[in-house]
Amino acid sequence: MSTVMTDGQVIVIDDEEIVRESMIQTLQLEGYSAVAYENPQDALALCSGSWQGVIICDVRMDIMDGLQVLERILAIDPEIPVIMFSGHSDIAIAIQAIRMGAYDFLEKNHDPQHHLNTVQRAWKKRELVLENRCLRKVIEGQHEIDKRLVGQTRSMRQLREMVLQLAQVDVDLIIHGATGTGKEVVARCLHDFSPRAKKPFVALNCGALTESVIESELFGHEAGAFTGAHKRRTGKIEYASGGTLFLDEIESMPASLQVRLLRVLQERVLQRLGGNADIEVDIRVLAATKVDLREAGDFREDLYYRLNVASLEIPRLDQRKEDIPVLFTHFVDRAAQRFGRDSRPVPALLLQQLSLQSWPGNVRELQNAAERWALGLTIEQAGITDDDAGDGTLDTLVDSYERELIFAALKANHGHAEHTAAALGIPRKKLYLRMKKYGLERQTFLEG
Repeated sequence: MSTVMTDGQVIVIDDEEIVRESMIQTLQLEGYSAVAYENPQDALALCSGSWQGVIICDVRMDIMDGLQVLERILAIDPEIPVIMFSGHSDIAIAIQAIRMGAYDFLEKNHDPQHHLNTVQRAWKKRELVLENRCLRKVIEGQHEIDKRLVGQTRSMRQLREMVLQLAQVDVDLIIHGATGTGKEVVARCLHDFSPRAKKPFVALNCGALTESVIESELFGHEAGAFTGAHKRRTGKIEYASGGTLFLDEIESMPASLQVRLLRVLQERVLQRLGGNADIEVDIRVLAATKVDLREAGDFREDLYYRLNVASLEIPRLDQRKEDIPVLFTHFVDRAAQRFGRDSRPVPALLLQQLSLQSWPGNVRELQNAAERWALGLTIEQAGITDDDAGDGTLDTLVDSYERELIFAALKANHGHAEHTAAALGIPRKKLYLRMKKYGLERQTFLEG
């Protein structure tokens, strides 16, 4: 039977050995992987929400009544197809079984082909249920990742797809991105959408600690390993076992520790500082860097290739400026919730102005601006205050925003008139007239 999957089962529960053997033989001849049990408890132990297959259960058994078995199975997963089987034409029990949630009710002396057709339909139903559940999980996961890796540009859509794919592949990898692009956010997504999600996510910034401290932080130490080590300490690697270890600014890791980390990655064992025992660890290592490790002269090439089984590149905010309006609004709403303030609507002109700005601090800098806006403070990048945004006539507000838009464009283009006019989508003559109106001098923005 070509429609039968090979990674599932048909379970037969019956206290008559001859019935069990007959059903198993019939099912196996049709290509099913079939297993039979006299004791229903043995069959119940196999059932779960992800179990693929069909259950055929006798109605009348001495060990446990068939309807009780049905109830127990459906309590585990109400969408497991259970076909009740009886040697008697008992209409009342058949109706009760169907009402309880049985897939079908069959008589043992009925046509065997009818039995097989029923099993096949039940199998297909279970297959479809599991496929739909899988799709729902993917969709829910994508909705969640959309809220964490915000943006609709092609680069962000591709990044989300790659994160979801690599989350399922248990390999070490390198996350590359400039400061403030969200490397730890990506690392957390890789962990949270992976099979390791229920285990620890442990983060360590290699550039924030001295060499002596980072060694103890990573590998732990035994009591007496050095002055002040009064008791044993579990290091980050050991604590992350079963989960994910995130090493930020990996390029800052001292050369001596690179050798020890390489051994951990190769053998998945470590030794605590001052100890001799090998401790097995089950970790996935995510390393983040803002530089090209191949060009970092003091970074070991063998460690780079051990980490770089896969890699992710996070785009700078200036490379996806179309995402700035949705990002800024997202951060404003989130900040308003955190600070317990009413969410302020963001004027379209402000969003346009922010989109023209350069953001060397990337998403982190934009988030800071959004939080200031949510609190009613000056947005330093735009030069706009709460008063500017909330008072005055429409003409005054429009003039204020137009001046700031031109100011921002001139700054971003270093006073170059042609480039500024192109960025604003206006002729150069109109730009000069507006600059004169608002007292803006091009020389102010020229590069020195």
